[in-house]
Amino acid sequence: MNSVLAFTIIMLVWTVSDFISKKTKSLLSSLLIASVIFLIGFKTNLFPKDLLPSSSLLSLGTTIVGFIIVHLGTSISLKEFKQQWKTFLVGFGATIGIVVSLLLVGPLFESQNHVYAAIGGISGGTISIIMVQEAALAAGLVTVAVLPVLISAFQGLIGFPLTSIILRKEANRLHGEYVKGNLKPISKSEQGDEKQSRMPEMFQTTAGTLFVTGVVVLIATGIDYLSNGLLNTFIVCLILGIFLREVGFFKPNILNGIDAYGLMMLALLIIIFGPLATVSVDQLIELIVPITFSFLAGVIGNMVFAIVTGKLLGYSVPMSIAIGLTSLYGFPGTMILSQEAAKNVSPILEEQQLIEAHIMPKMVIAGFSTVTITSVFITSILSGMIG
Repeated sequence: MNSVLAFTIIMLVWTVSDFISKKTKSLLSSLLIASVIFLIGFKTNLFPKDLLPSSSLLSLGTTIVGFIIVHLGTSISLKEFKQQWKTFLVGFGATIGIVVSLLLVGPLFESQNHVYAAIGGISGGTISIIMVQEAALAAGLVTVAVLPVLISAFQGLIGFPLTSIILRKEANRLHGEYVKGNLKPISKSEQGDEKQSRMPEMFQTTAGTLFVTGVVVLIATGIDYLSNGLLNTFIVCLILGIFLREVGFFKPNILNGIDAYGLMMLALLIIIFGPLATVSVDQLIELIVPITFSFLAGVIGNMVFAIVTGKLLGYSVPMSIAIGLTSLYGFPGTMILSQEAAKNVSPILEEQQLIEAHIMPKMVIAGFSTVTITSVFITSILSGMIG
């Protein structure tokens, strides 16, 4: 297929998906809409099977996975995690709950490989899906590669409304404390303590930033090789990203603001649609049961472990559940849902801001705890078991 035509079609699919997602206030995620469009397109032969590789985005996406993970590492502030260490542990516990619950219902799945794929899909985002897909496709397991994509497509449809209900309960509880005079303002963390990037000025350009980030990815790849796979490349990329931000060499969110970042993110997302071109309709039908069990067991396990961990750390039940459910969507949903919960409980701006200050930091850190960190670590281990 003509490469320009393929690229243009893909951009149209994403434009339509983003438009519908915004109109539904993210209830229907752009990932879900794009998945449906690509599935229909491939199965009706409206899209040729070589649409994605012809666009060159697929090869670009495969190349820049490590770059994006380093970027994610630089988005994490250790100072914020120290302040919200209880939240991190609740999120960690909730993710472990997903693992335990899905392993327990494992016999209901077609194979153990599907269980591992489901864990990656339920507990994480794009990076976890790509980890599963690489392992599954290397083993010739197409349905295993497709499963986390379809799970991820429906995550927001389940996670957003469920979290919205739960967070409103927490906001109402905080409203009651506010009325009683028990809700105290939270002291804001010190501002302006972020160090300027120590990276030489000549590298603080689009090309220079990509060069330095590429070097970091190559170092991570080398460590993976030297450790014989014990230290996964993606995990090392994440750790190096966190470390280089902490010492001030990288600025927070290192790739934000460079000219190539938007295209890099689109290329990364295109990777996960690759298997949709080759999976058959019969195979898709076979995945209905695994998807159903994945959500039932995964969400229940998530909530139970979140409640137990939260209780031990002094968090309310609604807040604990909301923290755990961030594994279904992550940022920016964590921020948006926090703002909506505060606005819906009171018309008074001062009270809204106070309630938001009690909820939002926990939700934002929870998203990093579940999707960005814990899921990536767990999936890196489980993906090595696929085959």
